[in-house]
Amino acid sequence: MATPNAKIQLGGMARRLVQDGLLPEDKAVEAQAASLKEKIPFVSYIVQNQLAKSAEIAEAASNEFGVPLVNLEAVDIEPDVIKLVKESLVRKHNTLPLFKRGNRLFIAVSDPTLLQAIDEIKFHVGMPTEAILVEEDKLQAIINKAMDDNDTSLSELADGDYDDLDYVDEDAEVNVDDAADSDVDDAPVVRFVNKVLLDAINKGASDIHFEPYEKNYRVRFRQDGVLHEVATPPIGMANKLSARLKVMSRLDISERRIPQDGRIKLNLSKNRAIDFRVNTCPTLFGEKIVLRILDPNSAKMGIEALGFEEEQKELYLSALSKPYGMILVTGPTGSGKTVSLYTGVNILNQPGVNISTAEDPVEINMAGINQVNVNNKVGLDFSSALRAFLRQDPDIILVGEIRDLETAEIAIKAAQTGHLVLSTLHTNDAPQTLTRLINMGVPGYNIASSVHLIVAQRLARRLCQHCKKTLDIPKEALLEEGFTPEEVKKGVTIYGPKGCNQCSEGYKGRVGIYQVMPVSEEMGRIIMEGGNAMVLAEQAQKEGIPDLRQSGLKKVKDGLTSLDEINRVTKE
Repeated sequence: MATPNAKIQLGGMARRLVQDGLLPEDKAVEAQAASLKEKIPFVSYIVQNQLAKSAEIAEAASNEFGVPLVNLEAVDIEPDVIKLVKESLVRKHNTLPLFKRGNRLFIAVSDPTLLQAIDEIKFHVGMPTEAILVEEDKLQAIINKAMDDNDTSLSELADGDYDDLDYVDEDAEVNVDDAADSDVDDAPVVRFVNKVLLDAINKGASDIHFEPYEKNYRVRFRQDGVLHEVATPPIGMANKLSARLKVMSRLDISERRIPQDGRIKLNLSKNRAIDFRVNTCPTLFGEKIVLRILDPNSAKMGIEALGFEEEQKELYLSALSKPYGMILVTGPTGSGKTVSLYTGVNILNQPGVNISTAEDPVEINMAGINQVNVNNKVGLDFSSALRAFLRQDPDIILVGEIRDLETAEIAIKAAQTGHLVLSTLHTNDAPQTLTRLINMGVPGYNIASSVHLIVAQRLARRLCQHCKKTLDIPKEALLEEGFTPEEVKKGVTIYGPKGCNQCSEGYKGRVGIYQVMPVSEEMGRIIMEGGNAMVLAEQAQKEGIPDLRQSGLKKVKDGLTSLDEINRVTKE
């Protein structure tokens, strides 16, 4: 519920959206507080979290503040004008120079209340500056495209502005660039690596692949679960690129025969840092290096943004509210298990609660939580970390993964003795998770009495809402895909990807596909009687719990993703 003084607290844009009925008052108060905390514009937060439509926000802002609303697609942007403002300022204020008329610069904004941003750009360019209102999602897309068009080649990077990034070694708390080495401090190489990391963050990539081959070298980003080639530096730079990355992540430069693991911390601002988990692997023609981008903000986007159906969300929240028991999240690598778990942990993270986590490695840093990096080399494994936690008066325990019987037994014992335990397993669906625990050697009665909820999940690419197109699919094909005769008879509109300047191959972002299965009394009885995954799956269907395929088809029916994408992530 909104507070009695909510209207007084709300700023101009937030107040207008509430008055126009575009945003509930309590949501506006929460969003305003969250955007201030995360240091991003209010309108950007609203659109990113899909709380209101970009076009409706822009129209409301135009009416409220009298700023002209312009369709960006109809504007001829002048490339030379874009270069008047540094990329760092463009990204910081989410604005873009469009064109000049005489001595006056016109810039695109999605929130006309950000007067400080307009003044800073005015001071930077040294000329009168005027704001033009545009839709937030279109602005973000055109910023990304404009910055991409201004990309430079490796040989041209010496004059770029990419050498002042703050990389911090967490152990020594010194700037990594201070560890000078003549072989790895080659200016073009430093700038190229810095630019690749920044581009990956700006494009929302989850991984960066640096790959040497016999006659060529390539850099790829994983965006929305799919790899895309973004750069092909000269093969002669391979050793210098790998050396540079290894210096930044504090790895042994001279060791090229065995895999190594490291970490890079990049401070984007005083309030935001991005971590990169680094792994090297010796291949035939050099070291392949993969960086996993770990953004702490991904766990703070709220449960609404994960993609749960309403009933599934309520089941998850209900399990989180219990004082003891176990919640298991399952799925393949890269399916979003950590984000789902940390979203729950973020909800539970209160001053009166003691939360401890053991992970290999810790991917998301969160204030107020005691996080432990598992280190098998010194004997600190999951089971020993769990034993330590149980002597430290815990309320909530997160175990990165249950890999063996010893860890499973300690975790289940903790769940039975008044602690809430969250963990992950690698299985295909929720019923198989229960049989996996049995196969590990955990007694059925312990599983039935301790495991309260299992969440199986996948991530599917989300269709671009600007260019998705309807597909004409025969009814017989829809039935074969799994739609019910009732749904087909009533009529199902299926959308597919098209592609535009605001998306990647017709997709933009990802949405979770979930099977959320509470362990009922009947399921507990089946487990104790030695029933297999098929029997448990049949019971789940009887209890009305949709499996991953059915949840995916619901997302297709709602127009969020395509049938091809669901087939890709849920095929047996």
